[in-house]
Amino acid sequence: MVKRSSENDMGRAAKQVKAALDRAGQPPRGVTVSVRGQIPPMQDAFGALFAGLGVAVLAIFLLLSANFQSARLAFIVLSTVPAVISGVVVALFLTGTTLNIQSFIGAIMAIGVGVANTILLVTFAESARMSGKSAAEAAVDGATSRLRPILMTSMAMVAGMVPMALALAEGGDQTAPLGRAVIGGLIASTAVVLTVIPSIFTMVQHKASRKTSSIHPRLLATETEGAP
Repeated sequence: MVKRSSENDMGRAAKQVKAALDRAGQPPRGVTVSVRGQIPPMQDAFGALFAGLGVAVLAIFLLLSANFQSARLAFIVLSTVPAVISGVVVALFLTGTTLNIQSFIGAIMAIGVGVANTILLVTFAESARMSGKSAAEAAVDGATSRLRPILMTSMAMVAGMVPMALALAEGGDQTAPLGRAVIGGLIASTAVVLTVIPSIFTMVQHKASRKTSSIHPRLLATETEGAP
């Protein structure tokens, strides 16, 4: 029997239905059991969202690898994704919010903003390193020079999501998980981008070559002319 409760969400109900079917054992020969209602569409939607998120992360990695001409820099940028997910999970736990479609969309939005902030920092740090600075100096330079843009972007997004997260308007409980997920993910990603990403950049790019791997003829000609 599935327990009825005003606090019982569809995810818990689905687990209770599955547990009840498991306790019932195998059905008799010729009898099939299928779950109907809103549970199958919910499970299909979550499966599609997880698949879409995975494809998006892979596409971002490939695009960044082509843009930076370095898989290392693409890895540095994507290293902020676990921080965003951790922030979303903590925010949902502290607010007693379940993982649903709205909170999942909020997590995807937070990942997008967090990755954009990381790209900004890594781009300036790599530019400083290519100009002759060490990896550590370049990381510090990238973090300090992009401090205000990153904070402005994150704070503006967080401030905009606060009314939604508080669910003050009528029917706001339906969209509140989206705002809470975005706030938690952005707070975590901003802290990681400004403190942890520079350290990762330093470790990964410590011994990286300053020669470009581009096959662009003008860049190759420039390197050839500058070679001793």
